[in-house]
Amino acid sequence: MKKIAMMFFATALLATLASTQASAQVKPTAPVLRHVVMFKFKDDAAPADVKKVEDAFRALAGKIKLIKDFEWGKNSSPEGLNQGLTHVFLVTFASDKDRDAYLVHPDHQAFVEVLKPHLDKVTVLDYWSGK
Repeated sequence: MKKIAMMFFATALLATLASTQASAQVKPTAPVLRHVVMFKFKDDAAPADVKKVEDAFRALAGKIKLIKDFEWGKNSSPEGLNQGLTHVFLVTFASDKDRDAYLVHPDHQAFVEVLKPHLDKVTVLDYWSGK
């Protein structure tokens, strides 16, 4: 009797775990275009100038409606493989056309002018999520 009860309990537990795991899986969403931008600032860039660039880049999300999502952060990897790049910005678009229009948008071009005097190196990668 104990064996049957334990088998029943184990079966019920496995079924519960499987159900929980299935409901926790991420549902697929439509692919989006991710525009990844990484900066290395000049060694003599003042912290106030770096903050000015950060603020100007963040402000683009409110100025350019083509931007679907935006996030950014500073490198925190302990691996030491960042090649001097310290900041990463992730800008999301619905299409290549939207990204292309963003690149020539007057507000983006104004941001580039704020950035230029302080920039040492930039790396940009674009990719489609889920493809």
